[in-house]
Amino acid sequence: MAKESMKARERKRAKLVAKYAAKREALLAAGDYEALQRIPKNASPVRLHNRCKLTGRPKGYMRTFGLSRVTFREMANEGLIPGVKKASW
Repeated sequence: MAKESMKARERKRAKLVAKYAAKREALLAAGDYEALQRIPKNASPVRLHNRCKLTGRPKGYMRTFGLSRVTFREMANEGLIPGVKKASW
């Protein structure tokens, strides 16, 4: 389980990226790199890191479900994810 401060920091970055997305696109299109330097560093989408929605685990993230592999496996075994079942052949 990730610390609450790490999860909060990631949410704050995501908000900042969304806030400056239009401005960043306009500046990039215009080629105004000096103005782009004045935008906060955390407004860059490169600084975002995918985390599990439930536990905040940063590694083993599955984009399709928004969960870490550990959480996904637990939920799939309990039948909490529709359309997913354990493979057997």
